[in-house]
Amino acid sequence: MEERTKKLNLRERVRWIEYVPTGSDFESGVVLYKVLRSTFPKTYSNRLRFRFAPLVKLHFENQYPRASITTRLGRLNGHNLYYGPFPSRPAAEKFMNDSLDFFKMRRCVDDLHPDPSFPGCIYSEMKMCLAPCFKGCSDEEYSAEVNRVQAYFDSGGESLAREFSAQRDAASANLAFEDAAAIHVRLEKLKPAVNQLSEIVRRLDRLSGLIIQPCRLAESVYVFPCRPRSGIRTGRILHPTGRAHQISIDGIAGAAGARFGAPARPGSALETMEHLALLKRWYYRGRRSGEIFFADGKDVLPMRRIVRGIGRVLRGESPEEEIVGRNQDPSLRSGSN
Repeated sequence: MEERTKKLNLRERVRWIEYVPTGSDFESGVVLYKVLRSTFPKTYSNRLRFRFAPLVKLHFENQYPRASITTRLGRLNGHNLYYGPFPSRPAAEKFMNDSLDFFKMRRCVDDLHPDPSFPGCIYSEMKMCLAPCFKGCSDEEYSAEVNRVQAYFDSGGESLAREFSAQRDAASANLAFEDAAAIHVRLEKLKPAVNQLSEIVRRLDRLSGLIIQPCRLAESVYVFPCRPRSGIRTGRILHPTGRAHQISIDGIAGAAGARFGAPARPGSALETMEHLALLKRWYYRGRRSGEIFFADGKDVLPMRRIVRGIGRVLRGESPEEEIVGRNQDPSLRSGSN
């Protein structure tokens, strides 16, 4: 007699089941994404419940550039710049607003047609905007201010910190101690804004990294290269040798795709958004398996840190940033190559 149950019974419909063994939640998510994308091209996004990553967008295609928060990417070959991914929209808005308080770039969202008779807004009244809306500045002055904002976002706040430090030192050298103290106060106010940034928040066209994940095979790890605007690429299994898990730099480079700096096939804007959603979902979870290591400004991976990270993944230890947080030693955060 057939058992009566409310559970779904597919024995009369299913002929076989295909499966792929995986070693981590991240690898399972990547495999599921690829399968659903090819099998259900119209509904896979709803099935995966994608929440696109919030980004800070610099609108350089506007005559008078401004910043905003978005979860959508425009044309990948356009002039606009994107920074992220952030864990949530409120986090992105707070970082952007706290950062723009140090600059005089406009906050309004209108397409400006400068008119000297225009009364301006509260930001121009508070001297927090150069007021291009009523020609309060020249186009060259506004462009220079926008360039300062871009340098700030590109460097994760370091450009402005260096600028304030240089101004403070110059004021001290000229015996203008009150000015130096005021600049020091601004430098101290800058730190909380910059400290909001996670290591993963970068300019998207410079977001290069290597994700190390546990592998289904014993004494092995799975390596996923992450490339600018081409997303998470197909990974490779890396087999360390010996009892001490010795790993050669050449082995890492091979698992990363032999030439990490070689240009990858560019994906569409939607595909890039989906890969960012996968990356954000894994990176910002409370406790995640595996580690990620980012390339520097010259697209060079920190190989020595990667070697140590692979050892931690093999031993099931905490990621590098958690160890740094427990030790409270900021000098260990950047590590050495």
